[in-house]
Amino acid sequence: MTDAPLMPKATAVWLVENTSLTFDQIAEFCKLHPLEVKGIADGEVATGIKGYDPISTGQLTREEIAAAEQDPDHRLHLSTSKVRTPEFKKPRGARYTPLSRRHDRPNAVLWLLRNHPELKDAQIMRLVGTTKHTLSAIRERTHWNSANLQPMDPVTLGLCSQIDLDFEVNRAAKERPKVEDDRSQTLVSAEITTARPAAAPASQLEVFGVPTPKAKTVEERVDVNSVFGKLKDKTP
Repeated sequence: MTDAPLMPKATAVWLVENTSLTFDQIAEFCKLHPLEVKGIADGEVATGIKGYDPISTGQLTREEIAAAEQDPDHRLHLSTSKVRTPEFKKPRGARYTPLSRRHDRPNAVLWLLRNHPELKDAQIMRLVGTTKHTLSAIRERTHWNSANLQPMDPVTLGLCSQIDLDFEVNRAAKERPKVEDDRSQTLVSAEITTARPAAAPASQLEVFGVPTPKAKTVEERVDVNSVFGKLKDKTP
């Protein structure tokens, strides 16, 4: 088994005192060296440690111990717990910053403000463990040491991991509203710019010309009444 029992030395003390298991069997089960188990039996190691019963805690069964006592080559196997312990999740909150790194936090905040303006204040505070007052002072250049601040990567400073930084940046990118592209200044394709201009449609005057007035016919120029009136005068 690769998993060691709870409190290995205390478990070894109990097995040495209450069983006839060999040193090798106890050492392999408790993930200790055989000489260390021998030192426990001689009272030179783990003095003052109270034995820890692995049977009452469900790590071993009496049948498993009895089988190992009868066969020195038998290896003890850690019993699987029937109770499923829920996985502990570390709450996401303000990050603890070591004392040796706290003077670098303003530089990290300045770096985040310049390189990732999409991050919210809560995200920056969570990444580098700063306060709202310090963040506002650095942004407004009212910090007491603003003249000496230099932007520095918080990952390089050890204030946060690259995974945490990428997680916060991706979250801020998803929450950012989509901005439609401005297509007013887009370039026209080469096919349109290099094409010959199409001829403008010709007007009716350009095609047929200016209409000329029709010439009067002979009948229109001769007055019928004047002709027949002269004939009437010549009749007797």
